[in-house]
Amino acid sequence: VASDWFAHGHADNPAFTGVMLHVIWNGPAKTALPTLRLQPHCDAPLNQLAAWHSTEPPFPAEYAGQCRAPLAEMSAEAQNNLLRQAALVRLQIKADIFTRHAREHGWDAALWHGLFRALGYKHNTWPMQNLAERLPAMQRSGTADAIGWQARLLGCAGLLIDNLRAQTASARRHLRQLWDHWWRERDELAAHQIPIALWRFSGLRPANHPTRRLALLAHWLARDDLPVRLQTWLEIDCPKTRLATTIAKVIHVDPDPFWKHHWTFKSSRQPKPCALLGATRATDLAINVILPWFHARASAGKNSPLLTRVENRYTHWPPAQDNSVLRLARQRLFSGPHRLTSAAQQQGLLQIVRDFCDHAPAT
Repeated sequence: VASDWFAHGHADNPAFTGVMLHVIWNGPAKTALPTLRLQPHCDAPLNQLAAWHSTEPPFPAEYAGQCRAPLAEMSAEAQNNLLRQAALVRLQIKADIFTRHAREHGWDAALWHGLFRALGYKHNTWPMQNLAERLPAMQRSGTADAIGWQARLLGCAGLLIDNLRAQTASARRHLRQLWDHWWRERDELAAHQIPIALWRFSGLRPANHPTRRLALLAHWLARDDLPVRLQTWLEIDCPKTRLATTIAKVIHVDPDPFWKHHWTFKSSRQPKPCALLGATRATDLAINVILPWFHARASAGKNSPLLTRVENRYTHWPPAQDNSVLRLARQRLFSGPHRLTSAAQQQGLLQIVRDFCDHAPAT
């Protein structure tokens, strides 16, 4: 839709300054760019076009993986069962990581460690993990509101900007609030600061900028009840069609005035509110952090009913966003287009790639 130009941060991303035409399905233009509406020029409704577009083109046989022939002989039910087994292996592997961490630091610390890492994505996993390891030192400074926690996290991350004159008026106001907190705790936490050089900013969407993700974590830490809210969510029966919606509500936060309308400290004010966490990222956190954490706790406590509940939610979760690894794996491993109908099937395919493709010859 036209509003995605702002929602995805393209309006403030220098990589999009050369865009000459904005193509949308229908509706009013939202930018000053020339806009092409596709709907008036198409002879089929959107759902039919989407089904046609999602059909993967034939993959050259010479690039097919060696597993393609035996997989092609399997029934669809057998293929789905294979993906389910691989998904449960992946869930167990992630749960084992939480178990090891919990033995040394406790279950709540293990959850925070997982959340920090997941919100670093592939570019900033290590500095986010490094920051999570410093969380106990920050917590010793006492309770704080969301602004106070932002100051601690951004200060220890080396991301608290001190050149206020170069910022916009709204950024200066917010940064002054943060510095009002940080200068009181800076000496106490100085030994826990990490170098800014550890962070990677190139290739990031504005919504995934570490300053924004740390603002989200600050809101969770300020409330200090996230594990309890997650436990309540797990205990409530929920149809699979509403799993993603319900977890998004549980971990949703209302951002402070600055982050509500800015992607980063340097971005201009957005006309529409900017969510600190979208539905897609909520699903990523549920599949990669929250459910594996619960699985580890249930296994450690030998709680079979809870373990079954966790695995049911995991296997029935709606699919997350597609990606290049999944697309290539489907093309190389299956004899034709193979639609993944759940996030667990996606996880299963990723586990198969990890176990049998990443370290194998390309042929």
